[in-house]
Amino acid sequence: MSTNNSVAEQVDNAPLFHMQKDPHNEPGTLLGFWIYLMSDCLIFAMLFATRAVLAPNYAGSPLPKEVFDIPLILVSTFCLLFSSITYGFSVLQMQQNKLNGTLIWLGVTWLLGAAFIGIELYEFNHLIHIGASPQSSASWSSFFALVGTHGLHVFFGLVWMVVLIIQTKKHGLTIANQRRLFCLSMFWHFLDLIWIAVFSLVYLAGVL
Repeated sequence: MSTNNSVAEQVDNAPLFHMQKDPHNEPGTLLGFWIYLMSDCLIFAMLFATRAVLAPNYAGSPLPKEVFDIPLILVSTFCLLFSSITYGFSVLQMQQNKLNGTLIWLGVTWLLGAAFIGIELYEFNHLIHIGASPQSSASWSSFFALVGTHGLHVFFGLVWMVVLIIQTKKHGLTIANQRRLFCLSMFWHFLDLIWIAVFSLVYLAGVL
């Protein structure tokens, strides 16, 4: 009898961490994030359509082929594309439960994303100073709306990345943190795809 009581006490006092469920619904979280990405697709589709309609309306303002610095834009493009690769390395480290590797590659990704934003801000400042501002024509207004919206998304992604780095460093690679890192991964790759379209349909088409 005493043996049974002892076993019962051990069961009652056993750690419950392995019995506790994650408070977040993983399928629901991922579904909600996919819905958000689809809504973002609609926003960018409208911005691309607006750009296509208004692109010829320069109203005497500088033409893209006169002001676009394609080599500089290529540098920013490679920064963003390589940041997608480095984020992939971070996810691989996460799947292997390597905390330091995950954080290091996230840091590299953040630096590349910050470089992209820095180049974009420099470009915007340069365009405005030479007369290609949002107020100069409908064409440039649509350009700043499209490229600026993408830039805001990248900036938001960088802020999100900093928050996740802090959370992951503090709490480790928990199930919740892994899910958040995966959602940010989808968001970051999505921004890469949008930028490829921007580079092709806005910058390259503008200088050809």
